[in-house]
Amino acid sequence: MWTRRHLLTLADFSREDYHTVFHTALSFQEILRRRNPKVPALQGKVVANLFFESSTRTRSSFELAAKRLSADVLNFSPGTSSLSKGETIVDTARTLLAMGLDILVVRHAQAGVPALLAADIDQHHPGVRVLNAGDGQHQHPTQALLDVFTLAVNHSGSLEGLAGVKIAIVGDILHSRVARSNIQALTTLGAEVHLAGPPTLVPADFREWGVQVHWQLEPALSQARFVMALRLQQERMQSHFLPSLREYHQFYGLTLERLQSCDPQVQVLHPGPVNRGVELASEVLESPCCLVNQQVSHGVAVRMAVLYLLGGGPKETHLEEA
Repeated sequence: MWTRRHLLTLADFSREDYHTVFHTALSFQEILRRRNPKVPALQGKVVANLFFESSTRTRSSFELAAKRLSADVLNFSPGTSSLSKGETIVDTARTLLAMGLDILVVRHAQAGVPALLAADIDQHHPGVRVLNAGDGQHQHPTQALLDVFTLAVNHSGSLEGLAGVKIAIVGDILHSRVARSNIQALTTLGAEVHLAGPPTLVPADFREWGVQVHWQLEPALSQARFVMALRLQQERMQSHFLPSLREYHQFYGLTLERLQSCDPQVQVLHPGPVNRGVELASEVLESPCCLVNQQVSHGVAVRMAVLYLLGGGPKETHLEEA
C-alpha cells in the first residue's frame, strides 16, 4: 500500500515501496505498448515541471509520462520567470500553486530545494505532492528507480533476483546524486555493490553505506553482472579532481576489452548524458550489452508509476484506455 505524500529521497524506502513501484511500472510498460498508449489516470490534474537545472532526458520523460496519464502539464522556465527579478523559489512555487497545481516535479542544482518546497506546501497546500527530479549532490530517486527496474527485467524479471548480484558503479561517485540513490536502492534490495574510481572521486567514507570501495577498476569489474558508468560531474567540481579526461579514460573508462573480466552476460548502464571516449568507449555504447536506450525507455513507465501513485491512483482503477 502506497502511503507517501511526496517522493523526495530513497533513504527511507522500504522493500515494499520498491515492489509497489516495480509492479506499477510493469503495468504501465504494457500500456505503453498499446496502439493508444494513454490512460485517464490523472485526467483533470495538473503536473508542473519546475526545472531550475538543464535537463533533456528527465524533463522530457516526466512530461511524456504525465501526458500518457492524461494530466495537464505546465513546464516552468526559470530564465523567463520572476526569479530573474528577485522573487524567491518559495514565492514562485506559491504563485504557481495558486493556479491549481496537483503535483510539482522539482529539479534544482542545490540540495534540499524539493524538501523545502514540500515543507511549505504541507502547511499551505496539503493536497499537493512534490517529486524530487534531482537536487544537487543529494538525491535523484526516479533515476535510481528506473535503473533498478532495468536491472531487474534484464536479470530475473523480479526485484528478488537482485539479491546477491554483483553490480559495479564506476566513476564520479562523490558528486553524483544518481550514485547515492542507486546505492540506497541496491543495498536495500540485497545487491552486492562495488564502487570504483579515482580516490578523489570515490572517498573511502562510502564504505559506511554498505558497499565495497576500489580505487582500481579490475577488482570492481571482476565477475560483475552489471556495470553502471557515471558521468564526470565537471560542473559540480570546485577544484581539480583529475589530471585530465584522457587519463581518466585510460584508467577507468569502460571498453569491451575491460568488460571481459566481468560476468559473461555483463550489461552496461549509464544515466546519461554520456561523454563518449571518457566514461564509455563508443564500442561499448554500440554493443548489444549496452542498456542506455532501454533505461530511457523504462524511464517513462517508471515515472508514470510514481506520478500515478502520488496522484492517488491506487485508490481506483484508472488503467482503461482514455
